[in-house]
Amino acid sequence: MLTNDISETQKKAKSKSLIIYFAGSIRAGRDDTGIYQQIIHYLRRYGTVLTEHVGDSDIETGGETVLTDRQIHDRDCDWLMQANVVVAEVTTPSLGVGYEIGRAVENEKRVLCLFRPESGRKLSAMIAGCPGVITADYHDVSDAFHTIDAFFQS
Repeated sequence: MLTNDISETQKKAKSKSLIIYFAGSIRAGRDDTGIYQQIIHYLRRYGTVLTEHVGDSDIETGGETVLTDRQIHDRDCDWLMQANVVVAEVTTPSLGVGYEIGRAVENEKRVLCLFRPESGRKLSAMIAGCPGVITADYHDVSDAFHTIDAFFQS
């Protein structure tokens, strides 16, 4: 089943010019899944989102169970390299999301990180201070949508 999903995602990616990698917390916490879903849906206006599963409410904090950690790593790194841009929701701190952002910057991808300061958390200096990352605070998803529009129009 998952193999077919991946094939379908890759087919869709080839039919659109802009390929987007969305990053959001999975194993570090799933509290923002609803927000991820809305952002992913909005991003589809601009192209194919390779990582729609990040917004899947059926994936719990334990993460995907069909694939091994190595398979997930290799698949996600492959998708990351295919992507033109990365959009990450970084309110919930995640080692995996930080790793993906670092790899994206290293490979000169455009990166937008969205952060909700109302969470009471502070954005990591490694993200906020990185010259290869555009960071933006938002208060609700409509704010995030405006930021996404500006990101893709620049």
